[in-house]
Amino acid sequence: MRHVYLVTAFVCVLVVSILGLRGTKFTSPPNDVFPEWAFPGMKHQPKPYSQGSSKFFADGRADRVPVPGTVMASAPLRDDDRYYAGKNADGSFARGFPSAVTVDLKLIERGQDRYTIYCLPCHGAVGDGNGITKKYGMGATPTYHDDRLRQIAEGEIYNTITNGKGNMLSYADKLLPADRWAVIAYVRALQRAQMGTAADVPGDHKSELGLK
Repeated sequence: MRHVYLVTAFVCVLVVSILGLRGTKFTSPPNDVFPEWAFPGMKHQPKPYSQGSSKFFADGRADRVPVPGTVMASAPLRDDDRYYAGKNADGSFARGFPSAVTVDLKLIERGQDRYTIYCLPCHGAVGDGNGITKKYGMGATPTYHDDRLRQIAEGEIYNTITNGKGNMLSYADKLLPADRWAVIAYVRALQRAQMGTAADVPGDHKSELGLK
């Protein structure tokens, strides 16, 4: 008889556990059956609070002092729409590079480095849209070498890198404004390389290519 009671109690608890609370809305958090110190997990994680304390750091503070060289991104630093947005004062996309950008070999090499990391997988090594992603079904990546993208304003390319377009997401969280302009300089170099002629080679380098 004792076993009958135990089995009956078990069945009741099981039924209530499975069916009894279905559809019930709770207004308070559930009770913890096990203490957090015994079973630490994802539910309760230590985190620093503003102006709070932290045993992790030697000074006991949760707030950290900015690293040397940190500059607050305030409105006055963003006044240059041409540099930070790629646009003219009238809102149109700017052509050419901002005065703050010096287009030289160093800039292009930096652009090549960033392009190889972030752009090459889709756009390909020469900017023809034949990156590795095309082999996996992404066939809509355009080539930089069609007339439309050759003629497009540098500011519009900057805007695309910043905000994304179509299937391309924004790269603003990966590329600083200076690096976006460096990538644009490298893209222009890729476009120019596809249309280069012997006349474009400086005289002191023609002998290296067997040219006269």
